[in-house]
Amino acid sequence: MERSTVILFRPLILLTTVMLLASCAWFPAVKEAPYTLVKTWGGKGQAPGQFNEPTGIAASASELFVSDSRNARIQVFDFDGHFKRQFGNKGEGPGQLGRPMNLTVAGDQLFVADYWNDRIAIYSLAGHFLRTIGTSGSEPGQFNAPGGVTVAADGDLYVADFYNQRVQQLHPDGRFVRQWGVTGKTGIRAGRFNYPTDVALAQDGTLYVADGYNDRIQVFAPSGEFLRKWGGPFAMNIYGPFNGWFATVTAIAIGPQGKIFVADFYNNRVQKFTPEGGFLNVLGISGKGPSHTAISVAVIKDGTVFVVDYAHHKIQKWRPGG
Repeated sequence: MERSTVILFRPLILLTTVMLLASCAWFPAVKEAPYTLVKTWGGKGQAPGQFNEPTGIAASASELFVSDSRNARIQVFDFDGHFKRQFGNKGEGPGQLGRPMNLTVAGDQLFVADYWNDRIAIYSLAGHFLRTIGTSGSEPGQFNAPGGVTVAADGDLYVADFYNQRVQQLHPDGRFVRQWGVTGKTGIRAGRFNYPTDVALAQDGTLYVADGYNDRIQVFAPSGEFLRKWGGPFAMNIYGPFNGWFATVTAIAIGPQGKIFVADFYNNRVQKFTPEGGFLNVLGISGKGPSHTAISVAVIKDGTVFVVDYAHHKIQKWRPGG
């Protein structure tokens, strides 16, 4: 082959190589056996076991807690979907709820991100109201529509402060510790947010943030430094239906072996990742059926996954394959 021909082909070879590498990184294949949908329950209504736009879910050792948002209550079920009890009612007073969103169970307490009341409501697992943390505003320790909450081993709270465009860390009594993000300002650079919706803590204290309308996950070290982000090309607010991409992230949960489960709202699915952001699996089919079929997710010790089906006012129960 003549030298001129070799030179001509070099750019083409380079471009092909880059495209192949990009396809591996940006369009990953499923790496596990598929999950199986084994049960659903609920339906629209106000009776026990029915929902009106459910938005959050969390699990204790033996029970599921569901945010029944428009009914302004928390409903409790066993892992087979049998109704056990409910608590909360609509209002702004002690023990009342505005619009409960993402939940977390920590020890013997349930923490509720109360979106419309700009506070975190805390109950015993039996449903007894204990206290609230936070008030309305943009000052440290205040909230403007909190979407999610998680609790560290030392009792500190981490809160996704939706309209304030930040994640706050607070002591158990509500005293401000620090924040990530710039109050009231969106951004796509590392450490900035575009309406954060939920948070989760790994056992080692690593913080995972559902950066909702940036269509990505951001990860921070226990010391607070930014570690990594993922979701679409460069995790730069590029949304899509492909594996590893998102179209509005609304909840995040950490399952067995530290695997990360993400509710991919407008894609109607939950995606599963390694702690480093490597795509593993998907529950649901992007673009199939009505939108908004996956707004929140919880995972129990045996790997069973529970998904809040916002569109159908139901809960889905999925079992891992293989």
